Amino acid sequence: MLEDCRVFGPGSNARNLIPGRLFLTVQVIVAVGLGKSSHRRSSLESEVTLDKLDARMTETRSARRYRFGIFEADAMTGELRRQGVRVKLHSQPFQVLVMLLERPGELLTREQICRELWPDGTFVDYEHGVNSAVNRIREAIGDKASNPRFVETLARRGYRFVAPVEQIVLDEGSLGGAAAAKVSDAAEVGEETPAMPVESKAKFLSGVLAGPEDLPKSSHAVVQTLFVLLQVMYLGFYVGALANLNEIGELLSPMRFATQLFTVMVVTATIMIPMRVFLICAVLFHAPGMREKFHKMWWFLLLLDLLWSLAPFLLLHHINYGVALACMTVLVYSPFAQRSLILMGAGRADRNVSTPV
Repeated sequence: MLEDCRVFGPGSNARNLIPGRLFLTVQVIVAVGLGKSSHRRSSLESEVTLDKLDARMTETRSARRYRFGIFEADAMTGELRRQGVRVKLHSQPFQVLVMLLERPGELLTREQICRELWPDGTFVDYEHGVNSAVNRIREAIGDKASNPRFVETLARRGYRFVAPVEQIVLDEGSLGGAAAAKVSDAAEVGEETPAMPVESKAKFLSGVLAGPEDLPKSSHAVVQTLFVLLQVMYLGFYVGALANLNEIGELLSPMRFATQLFTVMVVTATIMIPMRVFLICAVLFHAPGMREKFHKMWWFLLLLDLLWSLAPFLLLHHINYGVALACMTVLVYSPFAQRSLILMGAGRADRNVSTPV
């Protein structure tokens, strides 16, 4: 190459320059061609990379939300909620929870959790870190390692989410819910926002009503028997009232709204008989989703059970007011007792796979 490019004197043969110039021209052409090919290849690789990034961004923009029992975990906002009320859970435990929810029923090893939480080059006691994260999850959702309802420990292997999980994928047009959630969070930390009665109601009830972690442990047979007996008791009220309509009509006749009261009693008794039969059958035969169904109908049952707590006064021909009042106070607690029995395991088919109300 250097020999071909040297300067020749006037007496040199000009034809000796031709091979060198041709060789140099070929090298330039090949170099240009390779440059274009390399540029085209890099352009294609860039397009593929951009497509992958777009796909990842699209997947990220799709808000993933997981529902298990009364809890919802929003992977986009990093929030865990219990019946609409936000539950405090730090970012690392929440990441582990999402990993478990993404693969329900499957083993999640400690090594997989470590790689997700602590990238290569980060020095940490990951055994203690993983145990701490799982403990924080159990505290947040009211779970216990000795009797797991959600997170099960597999000795020396890892963890597994044992409860049913429902995944809700929201598109970009549905992301308004996330903004609403942030507004409710602002209300929780004390900022001035418009009144949100539903959220306030949920907060109030979550503080008044017992949760799974607040109830004692009992055998499945005991709680199931007590729940069925309460349904049979109500069936006795309804059937007894319908069997003695004449006597009850005479008892109500002096009242101002006797006809309306009599109609309400007959209609509610007629509606509640099949509902009580349904609850008995669902608990005895372990109907799938029994707890979710009961949770949805509980407010309706609460209203009617409080109404029928006045049933002892229909027996004033046979008992005095004191006994009727004492029986009424016990019946007022009955709907809350039924809810507690469902939380304690009535109607549950498998202790290891359960979803509390």
